[in-house]
Formats: sequence, C-alpha cells, structure tokens
Amino acid sequence: MFFIDTIEVAGLGNRSYLAGGERTAVVVDPPRDIDHVIAAAARRGVRISHVVETHLHNDYVTGGLELARITGAAYLVPAAARVSYERVPVHDGDHHEIDAVAGLVLRAIATPGHTPHHTSYALEENGTAVAVFTGGSLLIGTVGRPDLVEPRLTEDLARAQHASAHRLAGELPDDTTVLPTHGFGSFCSSSQAEGTSTTIGKEKASNTALTRDVDSFVAELLAGLDDIPAYYAHMGPANAAGPAPLDLTQPALADAGEIAARLAAGEWVVDLRNRVAFAEGHVAGSFNFEADGQLATYLAWLIPWGKPVTLLAESAGQLAAAQRELARVGIDRPAAAATGEPRSWAREGDALASFPRATFADLAERSGDGIVVLDVRRDSERASGQVRGSVHIPVHALHRRLGEVPDGQVWVHCAGGMRAAVAASLLDAAGRDVVAVDDRFDSAEKAGLTVRTL
Repeated sequence: MFFIDTIEVAGLGNRSYLAGGERTAVVVDPPRDIDHVIAAAARRGVRISHVVETHLHNDYVTGGLELARITGAAYLVPAAARVSYERVPVHDGDHHEIDAVAGLVLRAIATPGHTPHHTSYALEENGTAVAVFTGGSLLIGTVGRPDLVEPRLTEDLARAQHASAHRLAGELPDDTTVLPTHGFGSFCSSSQAEGTSTTIGKEKASNTALTRDVDSFVAELLAGLDDIPAYYAHMGPANAAGPAPLDLTQPALADAGEIAARLAAGEWVVDLRNRVAFAEGHVAGSFNFEADGQLATYLAWLIPWGKPVTLLAESAGQLAAAQRELARVGIDRPAAAATGEPRSWAREGDALASFPRATFADLAERSGDGIVVLDVRRDSERASGQVRGSVHIPVHALHRRLGEVPDGQVWVHCAGGMRAAVAASLLDAAGRDVVAVDDRFDSAEKAGLTVRTL
C-alpha cells in the first residue's frame, strides 16, 4: 500500500507532495517552510528518504536543499539544471526506490517545456504507474508557461510542452493520477486550472496540449501569456545558488516614531489588515496588502527588490503568517514590525488617513462627473470587458506609473476588490483623492458600465 499527501501552498497557488509506504517517503517540490512537510511525515510515521525537484522554480524559493540536509535524504535535481551544491543528478529513465516493502519506485521522465531541464516523476507500485508528479509540465487542463526562462526560447519550449504532454499521455495508464505543482493560482501556469484533481485519461479528453495539433496549441498558448511577476527573476538564481536556511524569528518591533522615520526614508510600510479596515483609517503613506489575499505574489511583484519593508499587523499571529508567506518568495526578514491598531502606529498628533469605498452601482451614478476611472486588472482581463472611458494601468505597474493617472478624483477597480485596495493605497500615499471600488466586476455590467471587446 502507498499514500500520497498533498501539502497546499495556497497563497502561491502551488502544491507539494509527500508520498510513500509504511517506512519511507519522498517529498516533491517542497516549499521554503519545511516544518509543515516534516510534520506531515511525522504524522505518517515515515522517514523522508528522497527529496526531488521537478525543476528550478520561478515562483518560489525551494526548501528542498534544507529539507534534504536536515533529514539526510537524497536530493534529486534534474541533471541539466545548473546548481551550486551537491545533489543527485537525475537523468531521463532513472529509477529510485522509495519503499521496498511497498514496492514503490520513482521513475524520472524528461518533460522539457516549462524549463529546458524539467523532469516529471512517475510513482510506480510493483512496476505499474499509479501517479505522476508533473511539476510545471502537464497541469489540469493546461500546461506550465514556457516564457519564464529566456524570450528566445519561448516558442521552442512551447513546442516542447506539447511533446512532453504527449509523452506522458502515451507512456502512462489512463487511470494514473496527475499531480502538478503549479496551476492552482500560480502565475507559472499558462491559464488557471479548473478542478482540483485529474488523471491522464481525463487530460487526454480535455487538455489543449493533448487535443490540439502542435501549431494551433503553440499559437493559442503564446497568445494567452500575460505579464510575468517581477520577482520571478530572483527565484531561479536563488534556487540554483542554494537557499539559506529559513529564519522565522520575530522581527524587531517598531514604535510610531520609527514607523514615521522609515516612511520618511522612502521604505515600504505595509499594513496587512483587511481592506475595509485600512480604508477606514491607516498610517498616512502606508500601503495595504491584505494578509488573507495573495500577499506574497503581489507584494513581491510590486516592491523594488531588496527595499526594506515594515509590516503592520492586527496580531502576532497575522504577522507570523505573513512573515512565513513572504519568506517563501525570498523576502526573508522584515526590517521591522508592529502589531495592534493604527492609532498606536501613528505619532501623537498625526492624523490617520482614510478613503471611501464604493460599488459599481455607485460609480454608475457618478458617470459623467469628470471623475477618473482606473482599471488595474491585467491585459487579459480587460480584453474581455472594460468600463467605458476607463484608464488602464495594471496594479503591478502602477507604482512606477503614478504620474500617468489623470488629474481628478480616481475611482479604482479590479475584478474583485483586493487589487483595487492595493492600488487605492498607492494612490492615497501619493496624495491623490481616491475611491476604492470594492465590488465584483460582473456587477459593472449590471450597472450598465461595461463595454465588451473582442
């Protein structure tokens, strides 16, 4: 008998896996914070004998090297991946015994496309594949994006994705469970997955890599690629160099005077509270990235890499969770932090800042009043519908393009409210008169605001 446990990394839209038998197990694509993985193995009562990487990840810092060091496991990394540490180089067709009693073997299958060295791993029980860990290769209904390595390689890698998907479909039984790392909200996926589980047989019927000829598949894949998060440029090199052990000790606590000094020095002060509370009152100049949103993705995307960040949280628990999430993408140590409520974060005599929130129905009532409507969604989202007359600057570019926002009161919206809140905080910190539209975009059409585009 075998087991496979899924370890969700929801904030980044990724999954890691612990798979094994009665005594030993393998970990696939572990996150930076490996304590959750170790706890999962302890619950199963198994020793981690192998840690494997499907590729050098672009969207997070791996915990694989540290996990292998702590557990004494063999660290399997694709042979063609250039790394600066000792590992077991994996070649196409290599077999590694995971649990002899259970008859579990891991077989490496070269699946280039997401990266040139990408490798999938079939978990075989007594010679029959029961699952395949596909990393950023075959995802649910789609594949990992091929444009994260080098622009000149993108089309070739897209064609390789098609070939790799067909190789997996041709070599593995239809009932083989497909277990990708990316695709549950990660920008490493070329599109977002529908569903939470799949098999080779299901993908044969629905995955565009398996239902389209290579030319039409590649054309559609390349046409659908959107912006790449800026912090991705730092993840691959960090993983190749060998990430440092994780330090989640509490950062130094800052008082109101230090918070003000850090703001005056041009550092980022990030308020982790929900967007409703932030809009009602916050330290002037601070930015709002909700702890319960895609904190790591968007903060790492927007912040100039290496700039000191101070975190403001409602509680010690919220601060610790945010620190853990940010460490997964290489923002290791906040410069400082504070907990409590905004009045205690501002100096005596300093007024708290605030701005109003609204709905698309409210926006419709103000149409024609000379206000500025700012759409901060991505290009692909705007292509399916937009508010007539709106200005478009994606949220991840707004901090560099604030000067392009026309004069006047700015009503900022996204698809659901979270990114609009980030954008509103950036504009508010820059001294603009802003209203955050905290509403789902489908309400815009009901209010008579949208114009459809092809």
